[in-house]
Amino acid sequence: MKRQNLTLFLCFLFVSPSWGQMDAVQQFEGFNLQGYTDEGEKSWDVVGDTADIVGDMIEVTNVDANQYGEQEMNLKARKGIIDKVTGDIQLEGNVVITSIAGGKLTTDSLTWQKEQDLVSTEDPVEIMNKAFKAEGMGLRARPGLKVAQMNKNVKVKVKTDLEKKESRIVTVTCDGPLEIEQLENMATFNKNVTVFQEGRTLKADKMVLYLDPETKEIDKLICLGNVVIIQGGNETYSRKAVYSAATKKLVLSGRPKLIMVSEDDGGFGNFDMGKTDL
Repeated sequence: MKRQNLTLFLCFLFVSPSWGQMDAVQQFEGFNLQGYTDEGEKSWDVVGDTADIVGDMIEVTNVDANQYGEQEMNLKARKGIIDKVTGDIQLEGNVVITSIAGGKLTTDSLTWQKEQDLVSTEDPVEIMNKAFKAEGMGLRARPGLKVAQMNKNVKVKVKTDLEKKESRIVTVTCDGPLEIEQLENMATFNKNVTVFQEGRTLKADKMVLYLDPETKEIDKLICLGNVVIIQGGNETYSRKAVYSAATKKLVLSGRPKLIMVSEDDGGFGNFDMGKTDL
């Protein structure tokens, strides 16, 4: 299963410019600002239809901003409020962030606190690219540390076998939060986790997903607490389940129990296992 990095789109925000001194109240049509690196290369730009400047605050309508360089991003919003002193930015109305790699984030509002390196919203958030789509309520991310958290009501759909014409879909839901650590190549789903794929269902209190650093494919899954696996009429119960992509084995531990449908009489057979490979 291939996954794109869930947090690459969060590193979109440009370095706040040095605004200098301005009058108390100013209004502009066709607002346009640009920033350059020490080498003279363009690093960011911000375009807006209008800009109202009152004291230390700049309110820009129809924001269209770009970051250039290694992580090229485009940001659009109906309104942006910029604090000239802190560099903090509040975006409101149809906020859309698109990365050059094809990732997209959409939400109704977004706040970036520069000094805290914190991007956040309490509104519904949708994140998607060609490999996955994630939905949830609220977001907190620290782009500099490459960590992010989708707060609650999380639903993630992942496409597998992308090279085939008909890829399969794996759906993961949880109450949240979903925690992503890019540098560790891991994501943690919390509270009432459910994984579904083509008639197979896995449930657990918590699931930790590890990606291979090179291929970004799933390397390991660790499911913890009240683990239930359902396939057809067969069910397994355990306290912990670990799946390894290398061995393609699922190891159950914590007094695992298997309930199987008997082909002879349609009844169930119960099997207690100390530890097993499936």
